[in-house]
Amino acid sequence: MAATVTQVWKKVTPELEAELVQFWTSNNAIGAEKDAAARAKQVVCIARDEKGALVGVSTAHPRIVPRLRQPMYYYRNFIAERARGQQLSPQFLEQSKQALQAYNLGLSKPLCLGIIIELENKGLAAHRNEAQWKEGFTFIGYSPKGLTLRVWYFEGVRLFAPARLKKQAGAGRHRAAAARA
Repeated sequence: MAATVTQVWKKVTPELEAELVQFWTSNNAIGAEKDAAARAKQVVCIARDEKGALVGVSTAHPRIVPRLRQPMYYYRNFIAERARGQQLSPQFLEQSKQALQAYNLGLSKPLCLGIIIELENKGLAAHRNEAQWKEGFTFIGYSPKGLTLRVWYFEGVRLFAPARLKKQAGAGRHRAAAARA
């Protein structure tokens, strides 16, 4: 099965949204239709097989990464089981990088510095363990869930002022106890 990856960032129609909701729920990727509908607003690229059926999706949404204290697009992709093993992930990464960078650099003020991925696929994380991937993603450590984190920065972006982080519940008590010790 040959699949084609297409950029659809900021171009998701109501028809495509309905198709995405069906795709995610029927593949048990997202259980609730309302959650799938919300995620559809974040779609960067889609992959279709030779019959035109959806077989994969990449999404991204801006979020402050506590480790960096900077806004990054948090990237995900999902490939239907029947389409796995076709090397769609590298195509998704490249197309998503292009779409997000073009959009972000076209804004009067950039929204994010780049893209961050949290590798949930343990096999991929073990196999692709280079510090710097040829696709430009750099290892920056591990998430609180113990998953590998990688970042890729848009061309020419500059750091924003560090974002303020919410204090964790009880953090003040620990500092006070440490000061008394």
